[in-house]
Amino acid sequence: MNGRDLVRSMRTVGSAGAAQGLRSVRAAWRTRRADAAALPVRGAERARVPGPVQSVEPGPGGGVVRFSRSELRIMVAVNGAVFWGWDGAEPEPSYALAGRCPEPDPRAVLEPDKDGGWRVVAERATVVVSRHGAIEVSTPGGVTLRRDLAPRWWEPAEGGGARWMQRSEVSADARFFGLGGRASGPRLRDGTYRLWNTDPGGSFGVGDDPLYITMPVQFVVADAATHLVFHDTSWDGTVTLREGEEGAGSGHDRAGASELRMSGGPLRCWVVVGTPARVLLAWASLTGAPALPPTWALGHHHARRGFGGEAEVRRIVAGYQERGLPLDAVHLGIGHYDDHQVFTVDQERFPKLAQLSGELRRDGTRLVSIVDPAVRAEPGNAVYDSGRAEDAFVGDASGRPVRGVVWSGESVFPDFTHARVREWWGRLYEERLGQGFAGFWHDMNEPTSFAAFGSNTLPRSARHALEGRGGDHREAHNVYALCMARAAYEGLRELAPQERPFVFSRSGWAGMQRYGGTWSGDVATGWPGLRASLSLVMGLGLCGVPYSGPDVGGCDGSPSPELYLRWFQLGAYLPLFRTHASQRAGRREPWEFGPDVLEHARVALLERRRLLPYFVTLAHLARRTGAPYVRPLWWGGPEERALRECEDAFLLGDCLLVAPVLDPGADRRAVQLPRGRWYDTATGRAYQGPGQVLLDAPLSRIPVLARAGAVLPVRGEDGGLELEVWAPARGRTGGGLVVQDGGDGWDEPEIERYVSRWHGRRVVVEREGEDGVSVPPHPVRVRGLGAGQGLS
Repeated sequence: MNGRDLVRSMRTVGSAGAAQGLRSVRAAWRTRRADAAALPVRGAERARVPGPVQSVEPGPGGGVVRFSRSELRIMVAVNGAVFWGWDGAEPEPSYALAGRCPEPDPRAVLEPDKDGGWRVVAERATVVVSRHGAIEVSTPGGVTLRRDLAPRWWEPAEGGGARWMQRSEVSADARFFGLGGRASGPRLRDGTYRLWNTDPGGSFGVGDDPLYITMPVQFVVADAATHLVFHDTSWDGTVTLREGEEGAGSGHDRAGASELRMSGGPLRCWVVVGTPARVLLAWASLTGAPALPPTWALGHHHARRGFGGEAEVRRIVAGYQERGLPLDAVHLGIGHYDDHQVFTVDQERFPKLAQLSGELRRDGTRLVSIVDPAVRAEPGNAVYDSGRAEDAFVGDASGRPVRGVVWSGESVFPDFTHARVREWWGRLYEERLGQGFAGFWHDMNEPTSFAAFGSNTLPRSARHALEGRGGDHREAHNVYALCMARAAYEGLRELAPQERPFVFSRSGWAGMQRYGGTWSGDVATGWPGLRASLSLVMGLGLCGVPYSGPDVGGCDGSPSPELYLRWFQLGAYLPLFRTHASQRAGRREPWEFGPDVLEHARVALLERRRLLPYFVTLAHLARRTGAPYVRPLWWGGPEERALRECEDAFLLGDCLLVAPVLDPGADRRAVQLPRGRWYDTATGRAYQGPGQVLLDAPLSRIPVLARAGAVLPVRGEDGGLELEVWAPARGRTGGGLVVQDGGDGWDEPEIERYVSRWHGRRVVVEREGEDGVSVPPHPVRVRGLGAGQGLS
């Protein structure tokens, strides 16, 4: 017995003072015993490296290089992505890939290189394999982007899966982004980052890592090019990053470095090279197009962990209506369940939930339901009984259902890595649709199981189907939420085929964008939490998840009026715009913070409503191209180093630059501008980039700038679509894209393309189509005329 864990157990019971505390203690000891009995003891290990090249077998898009102690399969796909896998690892099976692996590029050929190595020359990259197993990726111009040293494996002497390590070098000027949702980002500094989806067990801050969504996806930005590298294994691991230094020491550059250590799984990866836009386009073609949210989901959402009942929901909705504040959705947390049991309703507090949801929908407000994966292990619980009949729950090594502890008490967990279980779970959403819910908020799906000590998830020895391959929770943990989202999305497609599902999930993995988005989770109330909110959204976007947003105001605590307002103003320009708080936290309705905050929040809400056509356009473009709505300032110029260092502002699509206020007491802020002319949308003053400018940021607004020449779809005063055009610089042209959406169907609307230019003394806007140019079918309003005198 571990004395430290015994002390923790006693403290847990003492602090909880209830059955839940005892349950979490029992769960922790159960997990420890199960893993001790069922997991192999590694004991002595043998280290292995590939050794020298022995033979080569060219094949489509690349081929196989055989070393004395391993073999490397390399393949360039038709979309330009490069795959390689060691020890016979193939691209499939994979939870990240969408459908089948892309076809190999027949133009890519494995050919001899100098010093006994081999290379594959492709359109976007050249890959060189040394005779001892190092892999170098270069631009078509010959500039090295990364060099992966020969990997190393440690194999148990008695056999079994090997843990492995891969060290890589990147250029001295390179900067790291990605790895899922990281509060300390979006640029990832020197340090070690864990790859294990984790519920931090309370509100998190900037220094907390890991969090709910971890992905072995690195987005690396350097002068020569951008590249994305994805190591396709879902096992637990760490990534240690070290930024390079130019001119370090004796005047020589020190390369940046990445060291990946994994506890198991295949050593295989994908690398994509190009501009940021081309990289994420190829990434989306590999891992799937982002799900398209219904138009209402791009509006404003209001949530609380525990609404008191129907009367409170009606009161809050009426509060928005009476004050003329747009509200598109209300989210009901686990407080609306019957004793916290999933797919139930508390009939005392919500006796007429279906009627309530129908009345709200007629007024333009949807209801969104929380859905947790855990099912109370109690005969008579309909979900539990049907799950037992389906043999749906995760089992232990002897086949008995694994039990954990969550809000509903002793619970079991569906095995979403089994297609039959996903189908069963997807059918359960019929009950939610019958209650009138229009969207679904997946929580606690890391999965979380309360434990007094140790890891707050399922035992690592728990058994999973893994699509028929079989395995344990060490491999299934990180993809558990991804598979749950798939179950919901596919189930809703069957149950309501005319409507686009709206699912967003606290946890997930590479490819989760196929089924919906995410949110920040329980971000701490405070100015650091506000800054972390932006980091999470930007980092997830670079991992291919474009739809996300934070809990405006933070999950716990009571934000000051200033903090709440600045968070609200930021949220108005993020894809998921949701106020939310825990049951213990202060209120989050705008009118709770005084008349000044209410009026400033009204401005932000109305601006979000005015920009809704632009958000709809960005959603459709994300689906077609993989480009996130929220983009770092270096998106169009990654070679500009000053932009790579900027983490407190972002581009919203191609047209807008948003500079939120992230520090208390600030009424002005510096903004780093990309190249070109930019207009302050509040004052109309023009500024020229690149460079830094100082802009006013009164409490009433945050700085938002429009790119010169931008054609921006907005909602006009009559509710129809209007084109807001910002005058291009003299001698230059501009433009923009517009996608109109009916709201919630599956039609593929066309992309309208517009060009703005000077014609004599006036700005004209034309629509470009297959038949040439034409007059825009929407009203046009030109802004920025006469701003040349204010050019700074």
